[in-house]
Amino acid sequence: MKQPANQNASQPCDEPDIKIDDTKDPFAFMGNEPEKILIIDDAKDNRTMLSELLMPQRKIILAKDGAQGLSLALKHIPDLILLDVMMPGISGHQVIRSLKSDDRTMHIPVIFISAKISADDEKYGLDLGAVDYISKPFHPAIVKARVKNVLREQRNKKLLEQLALVDSLTEIYNRRFYELDVRKLWSASRREEMPLSVALIDIDFFKSYNDEYGHLSGDDALKIVAQHIKQQLKRPHDVIARYGGEEFVVLLPDTQREDAQRIMTEICLSVEQLQLAHCSSAVSHYVTVSIGGATITPKDQTSHEGFIKQVDQFLYQAKAQGRNRVCWQP
Repeated sequence: MKQPANQNASQPCDEPDIKIDDTKDPFAFMGNEPEKILIIDDAKDNRTMLSELLMPQRKIILAKDGAQGLSLALKHIPDLILLDVMMPGISGHQVIRSLKSDDRTMHIPVIFISAKISADDEKYGLDLGAVDYISKPFHPAIVKARVKNVLREQRNKKLLEQLALVDSLTEIYNRRFYELDVRKLWSASRREEMPLSVALIDIDFFKSYNDEYGHLSGDDALKIVAQHIKQQLKRPHDVIARYGGEEFVVLLPDTQREDAQRIMTEICLSVEQLQLAHCSSAVSHYVTVSIGGATITPKDQTSHEGFIKQVDQFLYQAKAQGRNRVCWQP
């Protein structure tokens, strides 16, 4: 599908007018939701006291026994669990064994609560996977300090994990995130028999852009184009990642071919409308992109690796047909 190139020779073609807003938090997508703490204790007084100590900055979830605690842990995936050791029915030791054996909850830090903590008891609990102990009767300052320390460590861990999936220049997801996400989406699409649309986007004549304006301006252009495309993806589960160099990949789960092609066509047109000057481009006075894409409902015999090769062929066609256009699987 051809896209109209802007050939208006009267437009200025000097230094690119690039503005980047450095005042915004580049990692705002990580969210600022209150941390969730699950308290599992059969004594109502203990649950009440701990809730009052740890609120209001955090969301507190209460469970009166081990069975309810395991159910709520799976439902809410809390940031921290305070777990009584001695409870009727399922003990705290049994609860933590279940938590650590489940991929969905094994990463949640657990602080044991106990009225009797000997060296042997503490070693046993730590060997089971607990990160700390809080003794009864509670000392408010100690409870707050231990909880604060564990949550801080958990925040730092999550931050490092998420930063490892973000491209430091463009502040969108990186190739590693794409590799992880496409596997999950591929499996989900195959299981639910839903379409998955994938597009590869390449900035046209980017090497000549760097030669003309310098690599620093090239970096700025990459960031602007990446953030612009990200803003055009309206659904929270639509993903853009930096695939390599000046190339991006977009994942559109549960999206039919016609809708995906329309979205990518709008993106192609809107990038040129940013009017980032590109005097050495052969198709426009401004920065443009070429896009190749395809839609599939995965079957057992297909692989996402083979599919992305097909998508790359459509990107090649878009370039061969003159760039600044979208070529989608028929």
